[in-house]
Order: sequence, then C-alpha cells, then structure tokens
Amino acid sequence: MDINKVFATIHAGLPAKNTGKVADYIPELGKVDPDKFGVQATTVDGREYAFGEAKEPFSIQSIAKVFTLTMAYQRLNKELWKRVGVEPSGTPFNSLIQLEADQGIPRNPMINAGALVVCDVLLDYLKDPKAELLSFVRSLSSDKSINYNKAVAQSELDNASRNRALLEYMRSFGNIHNESDDILDFYCHLCALEMCCGQLSRSFLFLANQGIAPLSGERIVSSSMTKRLNAIMQLCGFYDEAGEFSFRVGLPGKSGVGGGIVALLPGDYCITVWSPPLNYKGNSHHGMAFLEQFTTEVGESIF
Repeated sequence: MDINKVFATIHAGLPAKNTGKVADYIPELGKVDPDKFGVQATTVDGREYAFGEAKEPFSIQSIAKVFTLTMAYQRLNKELWKRVGVEPSGTPFNSLIQLEADQGIPRNPMINAGALVVCDVLLDYLKDPKAELLSFVRSLSSDKSINYNKAVAQSELDNASRNRALLEYMRSFGNIHNESDDILDFYCHLCALEMCCGQLSRSFLFLANQGIAPLSGERIVSSSMTKRLNAIMQLCGFYDEAGEFSFRVGLPGKSGVGGGIVALLPGDYCITVWSPPLNYKGNSHHGMAFLEQFTTEVGESIF
C-alpha cells in the first residue's frame, strides 16, 4: 500500500470548510494559521511517510503530558498511582468539579490537574526540570533542535489562573508539595514544547515498541509500564472525548490544543497529525476525521 498516496487521498476528502476553532484563549496559539495541515507516520523499523507541513514545528501542548508522565513513572513506579488515578474523567481538561469528590486526587494524568501533580512529583527528583525534560525529549527523537517556544510559555503563564486554582485546591488535600509558581513555570514550559509531526512520531515510538526507543535501542520503560501508559492514552488521552476517539480511530493516543494528535499501533507505527482548529471538546477537528479514515483505509487498529 502506498501510504503517501493514502495520506493525500484522505486529506483531499476532508471537508473543505474546517468548522473547528483555533485555541485563541491562549493568545499565542490564536496567531497560528488555521489552514496548516501535516501528517507523518513512522514505523518501528524506520520507515517514514509524510504529507503536508509535516516538518513545521508547532506547540504540542498536552501531548507533552505523556513525556512527563513517563519520567515520573520511571521514578515512582506504582507509587505514582497513589497521587493520580487512571480513570477517564468525563469532564473538561481543566475542570475542578471532581477534585472535591475525589479528595484532591485527579482522575488521570492527562487532564490538567493530573499533569500538575506529575510536575510536582518531578520537582522532587529533578535539579533542573525544564532542561531535563528537554534532554529526555531530544533523546527520544534523536533531535537536538527541539526547544521551548518562550512566547507560548509566557502566554500560558499569563493565563494560568485556572491551573493555579487547581494546584491550590489539591494542596488543601495534601496532594501538592512544591511552590505553585515553580510547578506552573515547569507546566507552562512543557506545554510550550515545539515539535513537528516527524519529531513527535519518532519520539513516541518507544510506546509502540515494548518500551524500547528504536532509534537508540535504549529501554525507556519496561514492557509492563508500556502497556499501562498505552492504556492511559487509550482511556484518557482525549479529555472527555476519549471514548469517541476509541470508537472512531481505535488507537491509543494523545491530543493537544495546539492542534496535534499522536496515535500509535503497538508493534507497528506511530502517526502524528497537525491541524490547528479544534472541536468544542478541544481536539483537532480535521485530525480526528483524518485518523478515523486512515485506520479504516489501512484496516488496522487495536480492536
């Protein structure tokens, strides 16, 4: 099958009018061209297929939560789950509602509250969290050019009131240990990581390869941990639209409000799509449609 041709055909079949909306509640993201589109698939044996602006960097936003989750899981193992759960939330990514009922324990690490707890965990272990996260991501993708977008990070910090509220509410239950300003600085920078479709698809390959990064041969996490990380992405990677993504696409994955979606088929490939306009639940409108058609065309999913 000619995957590059499949990409072009699926893209041509997307609705001419993208009804999604760019995430302008973060001012820097609101400046992104809504017509941008890129996709790349990378296989565990090194084959790459790309279409559109697959080499153009964009703000990966919540996709980066998978990187910090992996780093925290490496260090705490099963003890991590005492501070953050693994259940789908069923509420928006920045919701405060469930924290009261769950006594300050976020439902999962993919929503903002859960990712903030993961950042708090890493501050206990890392001397320079931002530098060490960047080093980890560069290592996964074998690309030293990856960096933070400082303007996006500052825009996130300037609009961090809800995330600060999440932190202080969880602190009242004893689930936050470090200073809020330090946690928010780390969190807003991880969301401001800039990567292109190619870099992202390569960096997630360890989750399609039993925890081993194919580019370096390094074991990142155990096969058991890999299974659990993929399960969290499958159940929780798309906020309160995770069930819809599983139903339509059938792959574990993670979205970000920068318009990116990463998905993978264990043992085979990782695919990244970028289209900035989002649906009302915060996921790429055309990205969702593209991946649904892609797994239908190639006839492969985990189901």
